Amino acid sequence: MAIRHGVLGGGLFGISTAVALMWFTGAPPLASDCSSMPVAGIDWRECTKKNLMLQGSDFQGANLADADLSLTNLSGTNLSSANFEKATLVRAWFTGAQAGKANFSKIEAYRSGFENVSAEGASFAGAELQRSNFGGAKLSGANFEKAELSRASFAKAVLTGTNFSLANLSRADLSGATLEGPAAFDRAFMFLTRIEGLDLSAATGLEQAQIDLACGDAKTKLPAGLSAPASWPCESD
Repeated sequence: MAIRHGVLGGGLFGISTAVALMWFTGAPPLASDCSSMPVAGIDWRECTKKNLMLQGSDFQGANLADADLSLTNLSGTNLSSANFEKATLVRAWFTGAQAGKANFSKIEAYRSGFENVSAEGASFAGAELQRSNFGGAKLSGANFEKAELSRASFAKAVLTGTNFSLANLSRADLSGATLEGPAAFDRAFMFLTRIEGLDLSAATGLEQAQIDLACGDAKTKLPAGLSAPASWPCESD
């Protein structure tokens, strides 16, 4: 069937050939331009969006893979199911954002602020998160497998069901976090990890060698079979 600009089967006017073909074949729409305003589902792949004020924006289901949002303020945004894979988010702010089931895998986000973010079921697998702040964050079911979390803070965060397997938690601060169920620590590196007052009684994957490296106190609860080392409590860092 011949398709002409402006007329398609005598019934569709003002539709270009490309758009008409997408309408008939079900092909996905063209990717958004990097100059587009933020809207749900936007495609900002590989775009540079550094040092912007984007508080309260709607990025639900957006594709920001490989984008650079360093120093950008995304506080209070809707990031539910958004894709940030391999994005650069150095010193970015996500305070109070809604990021349930978002994909932050392999991001570079050291010194970024995730305070009070709601990121249940989100993936941070393989992410670079050194010195980032997750204070008060809701991270139930989040995946930090193989993430770099040295000196990251999780004070008052909810970590029930969180996966820290193979993560680098050296000097990270988990003291004051909430675990109302299991969390995985299989082969996590826990050199001087602060676990004072933490209830790890339902944690999985923990071994005595990890506990011996970590910093707990008399209020730290450990899984059955593990014991507090004589070096506890550690000196202030």
